[in-house]
Amino acid sequence: MKFCSNCGAHVHIRIPSGDSLPRHVCDRCGTIHYQNPKLVVGALAEWGDRILLCRRAIEPRHGKWTLPAGFMENAESTAEAAARETLEEACARIEIGHMYTLIDVPHISQVHIIYRARLLDLDFRPGEESLEVALFEEKDIPWEEIAFRTIALTLQHYFEDRRKGRWPFHSLVIGAPPVAEVRP
Repeated sequence: MKFCSNCGAHVHIRIPSGDSLPRHVCDRCGTIHYQNPKLVVGALAEWGDRILLCRRAIEPRHGKWTLPAGFMENAESTAEAAARETLEEACARIEIGHMYTLIDVPHISQVHIIYRARLLDLDFRPGEESLEVALFEEKDIPWEEIAFRTIALTLQHYFEDRRKGRWPFHSLVIGAPPVAEVRP
């Protein structure tokens, strides 16, 4: 951030009085610009023993599979965001169930929330951000082509919990992925 969104003046990074972290501060009008984590919200939509996955048509991870999910918008609940993202990415209507996973991803300042959901019908198709949309049984999940670790972890918990017949809430924190070793 270079300019104040309140008055347009240059901002400087400093620790404001009464705070403990560096912030973008406008010296002209005094506005403190807080930058907080983003919420990524989605749904694990079920139809019988199958779940809905979308193959991404956008970066990051173009061409990889994911649950329908995306950034939460202002003025919506997390459940509303999950339903909206499912409609946008898979043109699918769902009934939202319980929050299933909450995964903190501090190295990219994100929190990922996935709800369990039930597909209301089989009238779905790729939205603008998806190349294709399909229902998968556990044996057919393209594990090597899952776009994000948070989605892979959610799917792993889901299939384990389904085998056990119980559905606990999962809260996790994941760190940065290991840096690939570069060899000359």
